[in-house]
Amino acid sequence: MGLGKILYKIYYQPKKIINEVILLGINSYFEIKRGQQQMRAGSKLIQGVNLKNKKIHNVYFLTGQNYWYQTAFCLHSLQKVCSDYQINGIFVDDGTITELLQQTIENQFPGSKLILNEEIETLLDLKLPRDKFPVLRNRRSSYPHLRKITDIHLLSGDWKLVLDSDMLFFKTPDVILHWLKEPKESFFLQDKENSYYYSKSLMEFLTGSPIIPRLNVGVVGLDSKSINWINLELWIKNLEEQEGSHYYLEQALSAMLSAGQKVIIANASDYIVLPDKDEALNPSVILHHYVAGSKEWYYKNAWNQLLKTWL
Repeated sequence: MGLGKILYKIYYQPKKIINEVILLGINSYFEIKRGQQQMRAGSKLIQGVNLKNKKIHNVYFLTGQNYWYQTAFCLHSLQKVCSDYQINGIFVDDGTITELLQQTIENQFPGSKLILNEEIETLLDLKLPRDKFPVLRNRRSSYPHLRKITDIHLLSGDWKLVLDSDMLFFKTPDVILHWLKEPKESFFLQDKENSYYYSKSLMEFLTGSPIIPRLNVGVVGLDSKSINWINLELWIKNLEEQEGSHYYLEQALSAMLSAGQKVIIANASDYIVLPDKDEALNPSVILHHYVAGSKEWYYKNAWNQLLKTWL
């Protein structure tokens, strides 16, 4: 086990659990854990949509043992509301995909593609060697969210739309489909508030450009070829030396990559980050991104209500 995984298990994971218990209360915490287990079981009933003679669009997920059940629900919910297109997933291994899970993924979504950790490690050594990018490589090991940038955008191609797994689609996402057809500008969801952790002044000093407020990376489209990896190395180093490490680093870096640019931001009233209880139980919009407190309704209710409509 690498140093990054050890650090995660002995520090970050226990800290996360403690914070969740404090936020939710112990009874609700265990109800959510039961909901997660039921959702894992429910995900095995999903069989991806495979439409013939339809235009194909690809979306990217970073996934693995701990997140596949959420990935399956998210992608399938997107497929079900996009009947005019075949939406395939390109699943990027977060380092935990076993042979058994690989078979599950291929069986559930036969039109999609799985990129295993061995291929990613080869790309990393080729394009981001440790001697030239020590901060990026070390931080990637201890902070898996950074792999949404490094592991996905090192792959061939230019524009890529990356989805978080903890989301569900309820209606056709026209703005996303339009972006997939003609990507010209970066794409984001809109957050409830600024969730970058790092100060606007430092982020703007490092980028030399204005930072767009309230960007959320639940759905993020970036041009891989435009990413300056040397800048990313320096940004992480300076951000963490001056203001410390934080869970929001990936979101801050994504905002910095788009600083000073024209971007597309999905309408926050149709693509909701942090839906409240009423909306989570009775969805009326296009997308829910279940962050923070809304995860309670995601695990207890939302996935199950949607699954019943598919069966």
